[in-house]
Amino acid sequence: MGNPSPTVPLTGNSRMDGDRSTLEAQGTRSSRSLPSVPSRFTIVPFLALIALALSRVFALGVIVGFLLSVMLLLAVLASIHHAEVVAHRVGEPFGTLVLAVAVTVIEVALIVALMIAGRESANTLARDTVFAAVMIVCNGVVGLCLVLGGMKHGALAFRVEGTSPALASLAALAGLALVLPSFTTTTAGPTYSGSQLVFAGITSLALYGVFVFVQNFRHRDYFLPVGIADEDMHAEPPTTSVAWMSFGLLLVSLVGVVGLAKALAPALEAGVHAIGAPESLAGVVIALLVLLPETGAAIRAARNNRMQSSLNLALGSGLASIGLTIPVVAGVSPFFDFPLVLGLPSVQIVMLVLTMIVGTLTLSSGRATVLQGAVHLVLFAAFLFLAVVP
Repeated sequence: MGNPSPTVPLTGNSRMDGDRSTLEAQGTRSSRSLPSVPSRFTIVPFLALIALALSRVFALGVIVGFLLSVMLLLAVLASIHHAEVVAHRVGEPFGTLVLAVAVTVIEVALIVALMIAGRESANTLARDTVFAAVMIVCNGVVGLCLVLGGMKHGALAFRVEGTSPALASLAALAGLALVLPSFTTTTAGPTYSGSQLVFAGITSLALYGVFVFVQNFRHRDYFLPVGIADEDMHAEPPTTSVAWMSFGLLLVSLVGVVGLAKALAPALEAGVHAIGAPESLAGVVIALLVLLPETGAAIRAARNNRMQSSLNLALGSGLASIGLTIPVVAGVSPFFDFPLVLGLPSVQIVMLVLTMIVGTLTLSSGRATVLQGAVHLVLFAAFLFLAVVP
């Protein structure tokens, strides 16, 4: 055996270079490292406003509708990106709230726009969108992460003490917002009375607030990736000027999202009727659109063997979707002249209960493989099929 290499003491510059290299490497692995604002996300918000202005001039045909749809998708992605930049700068728990509020504004804007366009025929849109969000995150996102991550790393590890409370909170919110209205007797049909709707909105917001507090303050270590000492080990946060620029671009992006959603609302509703699909398909489309960025980030984290980060993104998105969307929709419901239908039909209640049972079994051991992922993807496929052929 040769002589060991001599140990060279680190100088100040060498140590700084080493720390910088470590941060850069960890930032590459992290799905939330956002040190700067790419130029494409700087341009997209203004392109969305230009597209919105042109939609007032040209008739909504096939070509115009396609272009507006593309710009709507880009505006959503830009909104999420700028929200993440701001979140990365201000840290937790305010960063989580910034991202959640941005997603909720997008989701509520799409829901309200379609409800205004469809009037009473769209009174189930909020229910369908929230239910679709739960199915997407609990089956689609979790299933894809387990399959793709498991194929690369084998068994994936995560923290039961973090994922189980998150799933329990999601099950409670889903049951309160989507199941109970089908069994209350104060009003006819699967609806809440005014006081019941206020109670559901307040309790949903309160439970989501408790979850955010526990995740970011009380038991923050329960939600850190397995083998990672501190979730903050990633790229340096953006500068204050970059964060402020992203905040301004976030506002511009959200204006574009709201305007383009209103412009495309009649076309989306007509498309659903043209293919003979039920009204609930519009809610599925909205949820898929809003959750697309989080889905991509969760998949990247799973392929980097950070399944806990994937579950934080997936379950956190579902919790924000219910915990923030239901209170906002409940708040604007008095301005509609039709009741807000929240209760699920029996088939979807069965799907929700089955999803929660399977999710509990998957997350109860702290380790999961491709098999559990395949089970969730089968449930997700069943959800998509029943959304078109109920």
